[in-house]
Amino acid sequence: MSTAWAVWKKPCAPNSRTRRVPDETPDIRLKRLYMRSIRRGIKEMDIILGRYAETRLPELDKASLDTYDALLSENDQDLYQWVTGQASAPDALAQMIADIARLSNASGAK
Repeated sequence: MSTAWAVWKKPCAPNSRTRRVPDETPDIRLKRLYMRSIRRGIKEMDIILGRYAETRLPELDKASLDTYDALLSENDQDLYQWVTGQASAPDALAQMIADIARLSNASGAK
């Protein structure tokens, strides 16, 4: 391994994509959630979740941010079906999915 690569390579914690870092500031958390919202597997969810993150994340409380963080770990195809009403969302996410769907419908993201 080259010296240059060794300097940049950092060890990743297991499930680092979904696990909060203990010293993560609220501002860093919002940025991380926003980036995960706009960098999805399918473009439709990039648009829908990106718009939701821009609009709603700054006003969410800690519990809602925890729910949104868990939601971002779900499969994009499942999320898309839940948001568009093609399938029922799990109870733990249903309220947030409904809010995302309302915002998506109001802004014409579908």
